[in-house]
Amino acid sequence: MELRLNTEATAELLAGFDEVILASGILPRTPEIDGIDHPRVLSYLDVLARHASVGEKVAIIGAGGIGFDVAEFLVAKPNQSTEQWLAEWGIDQEYRAPGALMLPEPVVPKRRLWLLQRKVGNPGKGLGKTTGWIHKASLRHHGVKMWGGVSYKRIDDEGLHIERDGESLCLAVDNVIICAGQQPDRSLQAVLEQQGSKVHLIGGADVAAELDAKRAIRQGAELAAVI
Repeated sequence: MELRLNTEATAELLAGFDEVILASGILPRTPEIDGIDHPRVLSYLDVLARHASVGEKVAIIGAGGIGFDVAEFLVAKPNQSTEQWLAEWGIDQEYRAPGALMLPEPVVPKRRLWLLQRKVGNPGKGLGKTTGWIHKASLRHHGVKMWGGVSYKRIDDEGLHIERDGESLCLAVDNVIICAGQQPDRSLQAVLEQQGSKVHLIGGADVAAELDAKRAIRQGAELAAVI
């Protein structure tokens, strides 16, 4: 077996292999919105992986797990101490009141955020049952507006134009961050099959809708056992 690190897999590099396993993951899905290529539009990978600069007023399109993660990342205070966190949430380590609770210190939001979804209803219903409420409470604590039933009209120099509850609005934001799901990265599949390789898909390259590490590991183990 030969292991190559820091190497981009290309069709040329993989030519001649009888079987190829694509565990190439996912690509962010780009929704069809007029102005989606506007300079103020970023993907979640631009923010989380490429450390793009983000303004003070931000609209996030997509309120799934990735949207909530990006929102929490954008409101988080860098280098916040434990004492500051406890004070922010009203937790009294001295137990001077019943339940060790005290009035929480008011939060000065780092940014103004709108977390938006097309689906009617409150965002966050698909989050984990044991921790989802924590994410929602944290964002409410930081003044994040979480809106469902949003139609996206266009993005231009004025901001993000939407319709909600029959009302047309323009969110005058500095950036629009796209967290509208993902799609399998199968960019090598067709050319590898044309070259004669048998291609197997596992993980996000197989199904991107619900990323599941346990499923990907199981697929890899089961496939290795039969190849």
